[in-house]
Amino acid sequence: MDLGIAGRWALVSGASKGLGFGCAQALVQEGVNVVIVARTASAIEAAAVQLRDRAARGAQVIVVAADITTEQGREAAFGAAGGPGRDVDIMVTNAGGPPPGDFRNWDRDAWIKAVDANMLTPIEMIKATVDGMASRGFGRIVNITSSAVKAPIDILGLSNGARSGLTGFVAGLARSPIAAKGVTINNLLPGKFDTDRLAGTFAATAQKLGKSSDEVRATQAAQIPARRFGTPEEFGAICAFLCSAQAGYLTGQNILADGGVYQGTF
Repeated sequence: MDLGIAGRWALVSGASKGLGFGCAQALVQEGVNVVIVARTASAIEAAAVQLRDRAARGAQVIVVAADITTEQGREAAFGAAGGPGRDVDIMVTNAGGPPPGDFRNWDRDAWIKAVDANMLTPIEMIKATVDGMASRGFGRIVNITSSAVKAPIDILGLSNGARSGLTGFVAGLARSPIAAKGVTINNLLPGKFDTDRLAGTFAATAQKLGKSSDEVRATQAAQIPARRFGTPEEFGAICAFLCSAQAGYLTGQNILADGGVYQGTF
C-alpha cells in the first residue's frame, strides 16, 4: 500500500534508537523527509547513516542533537537548516520515559521532571505546529505514550501519571475544529517492545524480586499471548499508517500495541 505521504516533512523526536528510530525508519521508507532529534550527537548521527541508506524516493534526513524536553532543544529542532521549520506535516513526539521505582522515593522534582518531559513537551510541540497543519489542510500527530496509560504498572508511576495527563489533553484537542481541517492526533501505546528501555525495566524488576534479568525476561515473554516482545520495525509500521493519507478518519484514539496482553474488551 502506498501511504500517500512521500515528499512530506516529518519531525521525529527520540529517534536515535528504539521505537523513535523505528518510526523514523518506516517514514523514510515511504519517502518522507525527516528531521530526527535526540540528545546524543554520536547516536543521532549513527541513526541518520542507517536511515539514509534505507530512504526511498530521495527522502532527506536532517539531524538535530538536542534535548527536546527543553525550550532550547525544541527551537533547535524547528530551526534546523534545510528543514521545514514549524511547517511540518507529520510529527511524532517521543521522549524517554521516567525511571521506574517506588512512589515513596519520588520527590516533587521527580514528578515535575516527568510531567515536563512526557506531558508538557508534547503539548508544546503540538502548539508550535498544529495551526500550521490546519491552515495547509493536512497534519498527522502521533504521540508515543505507553500501554501503562491503559493498564498501569506499579513501578512506572511517574510514567502512568504524566502520560495519562497527555492522553486527556489529546482527547479534547483531537476533537476540536482542527479535526475538520485534515489534522489527526493519536496516541500510540507500546507494550513490551525489545528496546533498551525494556531492558532497564527488566533490571529494576529483577532487583525488586531478587532474580536475574534473564529470568524476568523469560517470564514476561511467556505472559504475552504472542509469546514474544515486539520489534521497533513493526511499531514503526503502525506509526507510519497513522501518519498516512488513508488514516484521515482516525483521530483522538489510543492505539494499543501489546501482543494481546491487555485483557479488556474496550
